[in-house]
Amino acid sequence: MGPDHFVTRLFIRRRGHLRAGATRKGPEQSFSPHYRERDSEGSEVGAGGGGGGGGGQRAAKGELEMKEKGGSRAAVDERYAQWKSLIPVLYDWFANHNLVWPSLSCRLRRLPTRITDGTVPNTLVIANCEVVKPRVAAAEHISQFNEEARSPFVKKYKTIIHPGEVNRIRELPQNSKIIATHTDSPDVLIWDVEAQPNRQAQLGAAESRPDLILRGHKDIAEFALAMCPAEPYVLSGGKDKSVVWWSIQDHISALGDSSKTESSPGASASKGKAANDKDSPKVDPRGVFHGHDSTVEDVQFCPSSVGDDSCLILWDARTGTSPAVKVEKAHGGDVHCVDWNLHDVNYILTGSADNSVRMWDRRNLGSGGAGTPIHKFEGHKAAWSPDKTSVFGSSAEDGFLNVWDHEKVGNKRNPNSPAGLFFQHAGHRDKIVDFHWNSSDPWTIVSVSDDGESTGGGGTLQIWRMSDLIYRPEDEVLAELENFKAHLASCAPRS
Repeated sequence: MGPDHFVTRLFIRRRGHLRAGATRKGPEQSFSPHYRERDSEGSEVGAGGGGGGGGGQRAAKGELEMKEKGGSRAAVDERYAQWKSLIPVLYDWFANHNLVWPSLSCRLRRLPTRITDGTVPNTLVIANCEVVKPRVAAAEHISQFNEEARSPFVKKYKTIIHPGEVNRIRELPQNSKIIATHTDSPDVLIWDVEAQPNRQAQLGAAESRPDLILRGHKDIAEFALAMCPAEPYVLSGGKDKSVVWWSIQDHISALGDSSKTESSPGASASKGKAANDKDSPKVDPRGVFHGHDSTVEDVQFCPSSVGDDSCLILWDARTGTSPAVKVEKAHGGDVHCVDWNLHDVNYILTGSADNSVRMWDRRNLGSGGAGTPIHKFEGHKAAWSPDKTSVFGSSAEDGFLNVWDHEKVGNKRNPNSPAGLFFQHAGHRDKIVDFHWNSSDPWTIVSVSDDGESTGGGGTLQIWRMSDLIYRPEDEVLAELENFKAHLASCAPRS
């Protein structure tokens, strides 16, 4: 590995079936996102399921909408070819990885996972990758890639056999070795990825045992999952219409000490022992919150949740288990996601099945549920950028990932583009099922799409960093371009 590369780790998870016509390429799950963390110890990328309770219907609806919008294969391929020719201009760095199995979500922290068709176990795979530093990637390197190949830059480090499908992955910010996963059960599973033994993904292999099991839901909790950035708290939502809150503080010291592998239930996984084995300690919740009338689709810290009842709810454990603020009909459909601004906690994003992203100011949300969004944008999945207060991304079933700056809404320059839109990633041929910002590497995003029919695999995972000429201040960019122009003139042969 040269001086222009960093090492990182990834997580992805796969859905449990092959797309019609796809070929399974074997049980191994090493994929190619190149991702770096400044401490060079590796960062993880996770992939999990889509929204809870109705993901299959939404996926089918998305495919239908693609066809209705004229998304014929020829038109999509033409758009893709045009985008690919612009990669050296638009991107500082880009990596493409063809997935063996479909994936419904991704995380830019530490870990990949896979959901299979039952011929091999569902797995959580940890891999090390190399990522090119900013402003050193050659144009021909990032624009010439095999769309049907896995990347040679990713080396598998460890495999965990997960009990059931991995629908969602979240990492503990205070200890990157600790992650939480959701599967098709009421429990949240906690894993110490360093203490867990490396497993072989073979048919009939015993499931790895989680290091901790969080109990409290009365029905399946598949997708809504969050971990607190300040304390070792876990938040979850499920089909029981409740939001459940745990603290894993009492277990942090033991889980975080990977030298004590014998104390980890996962370190002694034996044949026939399942995920809910008595050797895995259980933790009961600190609080169970009620206020939704349907499945809870997403949760986030500060404590908040959204669901199929179209509501946005803010919670305050100090005042009880009822909603502190409830916004009725926050959208015209199921609400799939909620995200709080990392720099200004007053701003909240929600994304919905009505194909809109709404931005809220919590200071304008009344206790009676009244609230009007500040802005409305396109998409149904949204996430704030960790790099600039006013920037966020959104994606939908049209295959685009849009990057917005809400401060530019009033400065619209192009009448043909929505206000606030300043970058559009068009590298996917079908709907983008999830994306995530890298909090360690500025302006780097991982995105996952369900375009296996086009790529001959299970879908596409891409990690990319837009050119800094796009988001830096205009006067700064113009000054740099003028200096470059002067440099070229000085290098030109004189007659």
